[in-house]
Amino acid sequence: MAIRKIVMYPAEVLEKECRPVEKFDKKLAKLLDDMYDTMIQYDGVGLAAPQIGIDERIAIVDIDDESGTIEMINPRVIHTSGEQTGPEGCLSFPDLFGEVTRPNHVTIEAFDRKGKKYTLEADEFLARAIQHEIDHLDGVLFTSKVSRYLEEDELKGVESE
Repeated sequence: MAIRKIVMYPAEVLEKECRPVEKFDKKLAKLLDDMYDTMIQYDGVGLAAPQIGIDERIAIVDIDDESGTIEMINPRVIHTSGEQTGPEGCLSFPDLFGEVTRPNHVTIEAFDRKGKKYTLEADEFLARAIQHEIDHLDGVLFTSKVSRYLEEDELKGVESE
């Protein structure tokens, strides 16, 4: 497993819609393992393939709770409800944090590393992290959703996604 280099804004790959994954093979499994190691190395709670320069619909989330590591291949949001506003950061925007409003509940469909389709429901911080990563796969950056940027003293305990 390897730590990959995080792509920083304004890299073009961060603002384009990613291609669907078509092959579920050992190469994909290795990429997912590398993405996990990279996310942990940089103290993130999520990582999308474009953040390491790969134009494919692959993302992972791990908010360090009972959900464990969630691997999302070709994910799509099928339902959202409610609303939450909270701080977000991004590994591709070091030291930049902002307040973002997102749905409080999300239901997604995605595939795991073996190509098996699954449905997942998430609330609150997990829902926020999942939506942040899926946005990356659509070329949408959190900065386009920020209602106000936060100063360092407002950030106690905020994790980057």
